[in-house]
Amino acid sequence: MNSSFKTAAGVAMCATLLGGGASAAWAQTHQPGHPAQQAAPAGRSTLPFDEKTWPHLLQHGPRPAAYLFTTSYCSTCPAAFVVLHKAVQHRKEKPELNAVMMDVTGPQALRHAAHFKGMTRMYAFDGFESAIRQAVDPAWPNVTPYVVLVDKKGQTQRVIGPPTAAMLKRWLTAF
Repeated sequence: MNSSFKTAAGVAMCATLLGGGASAAWAQTHQPGHPAQQAAPAGRSTLPFDEKTWPHLLQHGPRPAAYLFTTSYCSTCPAAFVVLHKAVQHRKEKPELNAVMMDVTGPQALRHAAHFKGMTRMYAFDGFESAIRQAVDPAWPNVTPYVVLVDKKGQTQRVIGPPTAAMLKRWLTAF
């Protein structure tokens, strides 16, 4: 074997091992019930949101909860979140209020956390956006803000824009 072949083989092996390690790390953080998906303090980190996250949240996530799907450029999303926050701020038992950033992750997503006062968790899309939207709602026309209210029984209400008073009442009466 010549030395250039050995070097190329060594680099390929290292890349494979590193890639495998990254895949293993990704798999650990995307397992149902993984601690990273359970408790990331709002404003400090984002949680990955891929096409498997939504079905998992519907089945095992907190109830009741609200999810506001937003983008970094959505000018009306903070106002929709204010509607959610006002609806629950004086309640003894507060449902989770979550923001899901669709177009930015990590520190870029966290810059927008200040727009969502009262947020429980921040998620960020991690994967192919249209596949993730399809998993959330096949009829979603990719318009934000997109709000999904999940009541205590797991029933959902979906709306583009802020939820109406009637929707909030149905969602909160399920407590």
